[in-house]
Amino acid sequence: MVALYAATIFASAALLFLVQPMFARMVLPALGGSPAVWNTAMVFYQAALLAGYAYAHASTARLGVRRQAGLHLVVLLLPLAVLPIALPAGWTPPAQTNPAPWLLAMMTVAVGLPFFAVSATSPVLQRWFAATGHARAADPYFLYAASNLGSMLALLSYPLWIEPHLRLGQQSVVWAWGYGLFVLLIAACAVWVWKAAGVDPNALVGPGLEPSALGSTRATAEPPTPRRRARWVLLAFVPSSLLLGVTTYLSSEVAVVPLLWILPLALYLLTFILVFARRQFLPRALLMRALPIAVAPLVVAFAMQATEPIGPLMGLHLVAFFIAAMLCHGELAADRPSASDLTEFYLWLSVGGVLGGIFNALLAPLLFNSVAEYPLALVLACAVALTNARKFTRGDWLWPVLLGALTAGAVLVIRGTRFHADAAVSGLLFGVPALVAFFFSRRPLRFALAASAILLAGKLYEGERGRVLHGERSFFGVHRVTLDPTGGYHLLAHGKTLHGVQSLDPARRRESLAYYHRTGPAGDVLGHFAREPAKKIGAVGLGAGSLASFALPGQFWTFFEIDPVVEKLARDARYFTFLADSPASPRVVLGDARLTLAAEPDAQFDLLFLDAYSSDAVPVHLVTREALALYLRKLAPGGVLAFHISNLHLDLEPVFANLARDARLACLTRDDTAIPAELRALGKAPSIWLVMARRAEDLEKLAHDPHWQPGRADPRLKVWTDDYSSLLSVLRWR
Repeated sequence: MVALYAATIFASAALLFLVQPMFARMVLPALGGSPAVWNTAMVFYQAALLAGYAYAHASTARLGVRRQAGLHLVVLLLPLAVLPIALPAGWTPPAQTNPAPWLLAMMTVAVGLPFFAVSATSPVLQRWFAATGHARAADPYFLYAASNLGSMLALLSYPLWIEPHLRLGQQSVVWAWGYGLFVLLIAACAVWVWKAAGVDPNALVGPGLEPSALGSTRATAEPPTPRRRARWVLLAFVPSSLLLGVTTYLSSEVAVVPLLWILPLALYLLTFILVFARRQFLPRALLMRALPIAVAPLVVAFAMQATEPIGPLMGLHLVAFFIAAMLCHGELAADRPSASDLTEFYLWLSVGGVLGGIFNALLAPLLFNSVAEYPLALVLACAVALTNARKFTRGDWLWPVLLGALTAGAVLVIRGTRFHADAAVSGLLFGVPALVAFFFSRRPLRFALAASAILLAGKLYEGERGRVLHGERSFFGVHRVTLDPTGGYHLLAHGKTLHGVQSLDPARRRESLAYYHRTGPAGDVLGHFAREPAKKIGAVGLGAGSLASFALPGQFWTFFEIDPVVEKLARDARYFTFLADSPASPRVVLGDARLTLAAEPDAQFDLLFLDAYSSDAVPVHLVTREALALYLRKLAPGGVLAFHISNLHLDLEPVFANLARDARLACLTRDDTAIPAELRALGKAPSIWLVMARRAEDLEKLAHDPHWQPGRADPRLKVWTDDYSSLLSVLRWR
């Protein structure tokens, strides 16, 4: 019986965590790959999980286990009518408003019913098991470990095996067959329940009888009270918020590595496996001492705006997250109620998870202009997870206020002297206050407030990125306009990725810099193919509008940009003037490029640039056979496609070269990463570009340039399509 129930719960969790990345991959052509897409999808999954848990609690309480088992089988049969899962036809995201409501509505239609049916399984089966009379029925929570193990293995298997080997259509079909097998397993569990003598007459028959004693686990004799329920919600809220916060922060501010979201989510699931296991491997006392040790250096890193060294810093963030989640989830496991209240317990846990998702994905982008929700949740974790019986005293707020004031004063002194603080000085500037805060860690609230005070003081610090002139957050990420430390340039950055540079020297105001320097690949392409008036030029990705500096009078330039905030900043003359200074008066079309380009007339662009980035990589849906076919339809005879493929972590050249070979196109590439120091000092940045054309003759002007070489195709890689891609296959492992 234990094997059957554990296998069924394992299967349900695996189905849940396979459908999540699968459907997120399906929606890429509509919304691209920004972290906000994943976070918003997580809100939907958490809300559907809450609905499933509410159904499990209400139906079991109302009907009893036997009759509820029959109802649940009916519920599980309903999704068979909508399988296999696919995107609904005719759904188009809004171009100028936040697409989060659209995404939530579309997911409800496309995947809501199957996800709801599967999500209710874990609490339902644990409640069924509690009513079977098995020797371990008194404490069925150990089955929750099987659920999270299935989740984690499915999560890891998707990028490592499923995505590289199966197309999306095949994945959906396999998922549908897996769902059918899962329904058979549920039916077997239901038969066992119907035949069981049971030790819980209230569960088997329904309401109206006195509940029986199902044994006890720690703190199970006490029935749930409003205060206890609120504590469950808070303990679930903090790790949920931390999960999304650390994922967004790491993937945009520290290491813009594809598939990075897997690591925090795997650790999150691992904490559930460990805390609900029958044997505890990590003592709570050890974790309580470890959390301040991990958080104190993170406070320094936040205040310094540190993003390097990447490896140790990323490890520190993940360790702190894991410890905080272990403490919060450990408290939940220790305070679990008796089996008769099991479904209610999971319901309140789900409420906390949903609130965490809503706060991060929907509210934080409206409330903050940075990823402030992450350090906020980390500080809250310290206050919640390190709770003790000590009473609040005046010193618990007085010492943090004093520490924050002294830290802020030191920062202002350094700013006032215009002294450029190097890493060592900055480390001392915030390291000493963080060390003082660590000595408060025996009093959790004092430690949390002291950490908050240091973080607030850190807002005054300019750091190596320069002074932030403007920060704004949209659905697609955090955008900052900064004045570089030399005071000579304005920079537009999306997280850690640079999207435009303009000199403040009036003589260089119209000079294109960074990846678009006139001596670089972009300069070559525009110099050879865009010299004549009346040329029509398109660019996917606006940035600061740097490419517009190449425009000539009489030309027609069109930029396709998905984020309205980027257009707003590019048109703000306080920061950038490329668009305003351009004699071509470029137009900007808002919306995803796959959709907006499709609406343009065919065969109109003489030159079409692709320079759209998300988390330091070209969005996958813009690098497929279908996307290339769209670009070619919009390209005039003799026209040229130019792709910016610079990337720290992905080798994109063979992906594009394979696409060119598949479409029988000519293809050249230029690696311009070895830049002399004098050009770097003048604002040029390393870049790699690739060009395609229908005929080799169309690229003849570049073919004679020794800097340009034939594109490096790789026959071992499959051609990427809307139905297939694998980031793992092109990941740089060094």
